[in-house]
Amino acid sequence: MHYDFRAITQTALTIITSLGLKIIGGCILFYIGRTLIRLASTLMEKALNSQKIDKTLVSYAGTSLTVLLNIILSIALLGLFGVETTSFAALLAGVGLAIGAAWSGLLGNFAAGVFLVVLRPFHVGDHIHAAGVTGHVDSIGLFVTTLHTSDNILMHIGNNKIFSENIQNFTTNPYRRIEIDAQLDKSVDPLAARELLLAALPKVPNVLPTPKPVVELLKFTSDGPVLTVRPFCHDRHYWQVYFDTNKAIWQTFHTAGYPWPEPTLVFRALEQSRPLDTMPSWIDPPSHPKLPD
Repeated sequence: MHYDFRAITQTALTIITSLGLKIIGGCILFYIGRTLIRLASTLMEKALNSQKIDKTLVSYAGTSLTVLLNIILSIALLGLFGVETTSFAALLAGVGLAIGAAWSGLLGNFAAGVFLVVLRPFHVGDHIHAAGVTGHVDSIGLFVTTLHTSDNILMHIGNNKIFSENIQNFTTNPYRRIEIDAQLDKSVDPLAARELLLAALPKVPNVLPTPKPVVELLKFTSDGPVLTVRPFCHDRHYWQVYFDTNKAIWQTFHTAGYPWPEPTLVFRALEQSRPLDTMPSWIDPPSHPKLPD
């Protein structure tokens, strides 16, 4: 039997060269892939740590990302060496869909957090009302926003819940309006009381001179007329001005000698227009129970 050693050598050399190039390419791909994986994991952990997220969660997220990227790198290496990777890609896609469905709420909070950071409807330190909670913004995280309420409670609210509802920012505008209703007695002249309050409100600390305080006749009730008192102030002085305005209203009315309004109930007795014996026959006179002897 005659062997063509030259052809065999040429074929072997071609196979070895092709395999060697694939091995070299695989090593380069593995080195670059591992470098990028470490870089991605480091950047993500730094971003999470900057948001003051719990270290356990940061470690868990970093490990999950590393495992996922390593699986993708392994599939890419197998494909480079000619191994069929369609089933692996389908399995990976299924796992990704399952994880995405399980983390849909968390991913929704993450996406909403990105929009909150980009659109900036409020900043750290602002006084806002969002998702039914009123307080000062302590931090805007990737998944939750924390607020300090007026009674010193730290509230953690999912970003998606905040972004999907109305947001009231009390800090953005230079001033706020306070609304207080002042009930007057029926004997008090509401126009004279209005003038007294207009003179007293500018003396309340932190009431802004512009816009000027507003006092108007709001409505009439059975107890007497009602004035609406509306001074303006900066948000940080809101409650101080609110309480001091109530004190100023009382002091002004007390100094003027206005009586305290009291609820009034009026009872009217209806006169009987005809005696019972002249009532129509179809109306039975009231019967009285017979008293015992």
